[in-house]
Amino acid sequence: MGWLGLNDECALVFGAGGLGAACARGLIADGARLVVVDVDEARLKGFREDPRVAEAEVHTLVADATSPASCNEVVTSAAGLLGGLDVLIHAVGTNDRRPVLETPDEVWDRILTLNLSSAFWIGRAAGRIMNDNGGGRMVFFSSVSSKLAHRDHAPYAATKGGLDQLVKVMAREWAGNGVTVNAVAPGYTETELTRAYLDKPGMREEMTGLVPAGRLGTPEDVVGAALFLASQRASFVTGQVLYVDGGRTLV
Repeated sequence: MGWLGLNDECALVFGAGGLGAACARGLIADGARLVVVDVDEARLKGFREDPRVAEAEVHTLVADATSPASCNEVVTSAAGLLGGLDVLIHAVGTNDRRPVLETPDEVWDRILTLNLSSAFWIGRAAGRIMNDNGGGRMVFFSSVSSKLAHRDHAPYAATKGGLDQLVKVMAREWAGNGVTVNAVAPGYTETELTRAYLDKPGMREEMTGLVPAGRLGTPEDVVGAALFLASQRASFVTGQVLYVDGGRTLV
């Protein structure tokens, strides 16, 4: 059994790439049993073929997190496959960098739905199960953009600010039933979501220069924080946003 005590815990991870995959591998290493959900079958296939995952007890399901009915159905299915639900990690999201005056309604709606509405739908579905079963731990991925006013990030920043408040309200409502709800807020991290942006000339150097730690983050950097909040070790921690940003929010 790992130090976090996640052995044989029933965990549901939304997002099979980047941060989600890194957290799923960490849960596996600590002995949890998993269902991993993604809209992209190819991404799920790549996750299953990872040598660090191949021998683990992991189910994968394809589902569209932009549909409330799909979210509810897949959470219920996952709990059925696992025989319960102890842990939820929500690691899905998107961004589209452009000024407010150049942001069409379609972009606003798309980002709001995937980043924030999916967290509400998935959290609500998991919350029903966890509250009925007497406990559980939820971890959502926020961002330093919930706190910092980055240019060209209006929909993304708004969803992450909204997510922080959603986490706090769910935590307040469910604390008495043993359900904890927290968020991890990564700083500038190299993921599928940021790769194209960081590959622009000079952008990697510019972003790195804003981080006191002197480097960009990796998905593996956030795993410890996420798994701690997903574990019984954090049973008295709820409604918190933990920044994992190399000091970015200090300057």
